[in-house]
Parts: sequence; structure tokens; C-alpha cells
Amino acid sequence: MSIKIKQAKTEDSAFLAQMILQSSRAGKKDGLFDLLFGTNDNEIILHRLAELIQTQAKSHCHFSNFLIAELDGKSIGSLCSYEPRISNRESFIKALEEIGYSDDNEALEVMYVCDFKLNNRTLIFDFMEELEGFRDVGVLKALMQKSLLTARLKGYTIAQTMIEIGSLESELFYKKMGFTIIEQKECELYKEKFGRIGMSLMRIEF
Repeated sequence: MSIKIKQAKTEDSAFLAQMILQSSRAGKKDGLFDLLFGTNDNEIILHRLAELIQTQAKSHCHFSNFLIAELDGKSIGSLCSYEPRISNRESFIKALEEIGYSDDNEALEVMYVCDFKLNNRTLIFDFMEELEGFRDVGVLKALMQKSLLTARLKGYTIAQTMIEIGSLESELFYKKMGFTIIEQKECELYKEKFGRIGMSLMRIEF
């Protein structure tokens, strides 16, 4: 069976929560959402993420920003693409407030300390993940190709993504797809919290 790509819906929230958590940890003990929600309890974090995915405020975590890859009817991968003029820090804070999150300046500071100044006319890719056991079936490539095609139809010609410095597997994949690193930012606070020295900004023109 071939991989099918579909637009995510609210009923996909549990799967998307799993992919977001997996992406945010990226091999680390703690990710941004462990810090944000103040716990390492997967059940609690996944519940909060599922709520965050369905808020009225369209943060970058909103289900409408996601494509899902399916194989034999099973969800096996995700890719988020969002417009930074819509899904920005303000919309993320509004979404958090909707689910009853009280502002923790330290957690949000860590989240945005390595941020880049993004061009509002670019599309941002995030949460590119696949389930264990499906590494060699072309899931991420199919998701990326569909996302780029959709972006082109919407009039975009540039896409960007942010990855942690040292995430060699992700960097290699993006480079194979035509992305190049255009900026890097090292952040002491990020290193202190996550053991990674900072972030790389990658870009593709298509």
C-alpha cells in the first residue's frame, strides 16, 4: 500500500499530540512542553497538548496546520506548516490561556530565547515526525513534497524551518530536500535547560 497524505482534523488530536511531544523532546530527557507544563508525565502532557491542538486561537500547534501520513489506514507521520503572521507568539499565548495555562515567564522565555526574526511572507515547517518502525518507507519525504506543493499553490516561494544545532539526522534530511542553513543562534539558557547549544534556521526556495 502506498502512503496517503491527509489534512488533519480534530479527531487526530491524540496522534498529533504524540508527534508534537516526540518532536519537542528529539532524544532529550526534557522538551519544551515538559518545561511548559511542569511535568514529565506523558499522560498529562499529551492531554494538555490535545487540548492545545483544538483551541480557537490558531497557534502553530493547531490541528489545521498539520498534514498526516497514513499507511494502511494507520497514522504514521506528521508535518506542520504555518504562517508566522498568524501563528506567532501572541496566538500561542492565547491558545495556552484557553486551556487554563497561567503565564510562566521562564518557560516561555526559554521557548523564545533562540528565536529568529521570521519573514511573514515565508511558510514555517515544524513537528516533522514519524512513528518508530516506519523510518524507511518515505514518510517524511511524502509529507514534505505534499507540503511544498500546497505552499506553492498558496503563492509561497520560500519555506523555513528551525532545528536544534547538532540534530544531524534532521539537518541531513532537510539538506536532501534542498534546504540550506542560513543562520544559527547559540543560547546559554537553552543549553542550560536542554543540553543543546542553540538553533539553526534553514531555508528553501521553490
